[in-house]
Amino acid sequence: MRARSIGTAAAAALALVAARDLVQKKHALLRNFPLIGHARYLLETIGPELRQYIVTSNEEERPFSRDQRTWIYASAKQENNYFGFGTDVDVEHVQGHSYLKQRTFADALSEARGGHDPQSSLPSAKVLGGPRGRARAFRPASVVNISAMSFGSLSGAAVTALNKGAALAGTLHNTGEGGLSPYHRNGGDLVLQIGTAYFGCRNEDGSFSLDKLKDIVAGAPVRAIEIKLSQGAKPGLGGMLPGAKVTEEIAAIRGIPVGKDCASPSRHTAFSDVDSMLDFVELLAAETGLPVGIKSAVGEMGFWQELATLMARGDRGVDFVTVDGGEGGTGAAPLTFADSVSLPFRMGFSRVYGTFAERGLTDDLTFIGSGKLGLPENAAVAFALGVDMINVAREAMLSIGCIQSQKCHTDKCPTGIATQSAWLARGLDPASKATRAAVYLRTLRKELTKLSAAVGVAHPSLITATDIEILNGDYEARTLAAVYGYKDGWGELGPRLADEITTLLATERGTGSQPAV
Repeated sequence: MRARSIGTAAAAALALVAARDLVQKKHALLRNFPLIGHARYLLETIGPELRQYIVTSNEEERPFSRDQRTWIYASAKQENNYFGFGTDVDVEHVQGHSYLKQRTFADALSEARGGHDPQSSLPSAKVLGGPRGRARAFRPASVVNISAMSFGSLSGAAVTALNKGAALAGTLHNTGEGGLSPYHRNGGDLVLQIGTAYFGCRNEDGSFSLDKLKDIVAGAPVRAIEIKLSQGAKPGLGGMLPGAKVTEEIAAIRGIPVGKDCASPSRHTAFSDVDSMLDFVELLAAETGLPVGIKSAVGEMGFWQELATLMARGDRGVDFVTVDGGEGGTGAAPLTFADSVSLPFRMGFSRVYGTFAERGLTDDLTFIGSGKLGLPENAAVAFALGVDMINVAREAMLSIGCIQSQKCHTDKCPTGIATQSAWLARGLDPASKATRAAVYLRTLRKELTKLSAAVGVAHPSLITATDIEILNGDYEARTLAAVYGYKDGWGELGPRLADEITTLLATERGTGSQPAV
């Protein structure tokens, strides 16, 4: 009798825990997998001990190490994101690690006026579309923004959480090439991405429709347009959305037939070379008034050289360039494309930047970087190389609950992020995850401000390619400028822009006001 009573009580207790798991909204994993999901958190708790004696160190896991994921999780939850007992990096022997060179003395920084406000927007040093006189040019309020991830690859709940998080943090949210969905309309300002299939702005035959684009722009908070030429996950490769996945909702958003296979070409049909691409850019800018830019991974350099040469004439040009590193990864891709096609971010971006720098054009357009830049160290290196803003994707996914299960391509994401399964997506509560996304974005901005202050400057765009060194094992260290062949002044803002952003920050932090956007 006693054993039966104990068994009954245990079963009742488990039932109560399962019921609580199903109704709570804090953890998507527990809502989708009651009781069983607790095993993951138990293993996570003792993970450092297991890895220390059996598996891997905190720095060995990929694509994001345990330390990197821990920093993002803690930052998103407003928990202690410090680490104790020194670094896990083998600083004496590791090759390729970057180090910022702190300054002993510097000009008056923000801490002299009470320190950095974590709610501060940290605006871009450049006005997007300003140099080309776009009617709706603006200064982005945040140098950290959410990268392109389409509804369809992400669940509606995930897109909702990210867009609400963008609104809370005052960042831009890129729609991705899958079209502007209802889930993108939760308060966040948008960058509308146009891919090769022209989803949302296409005619029945798949060609581009300017009228449909103008309708979308008129009915949503779109601040800029990005033409996607390629992405780091699968550069130079089109895609196929199987008919089974083309639901009525996705068909309506993308402008495609329900239940029929939809192929995304590897290249655009609205233009066929750099010259016609610039005509297309100017057409979109003239018809919408918005800043218009391009996104691409970096392969052969002929395209970039021709683009810079044509822009040097001054009559046509893109307002921004988003360079995606080959290490990018939110898009599912064949292994060989993920591993071996297009250059890594630092090498690719430095080549693109140098192409424009040779022609004296770097102050005339905004450079945006993406590809694992949502970590303070990587972001600081990007700014030193000449990036003006960064886009975060996988890091934003981690902030809303991604556990790096690497099942994005299976439609079985256990946390309801990269899936269209209604059951799995229900586990993700958009309201609570939006707050986590916003806190992560603000924390990253705060960290960038602290790193800038350590270097002795007020804004990450003022970090230079000589302020960071790359360690080559225990033999030598070279500056970023030396590693990537930068000439004097490359990677730096022009004097006018540097003075402008310094003055803007001093005014904002001195008065507590937000910058004009």
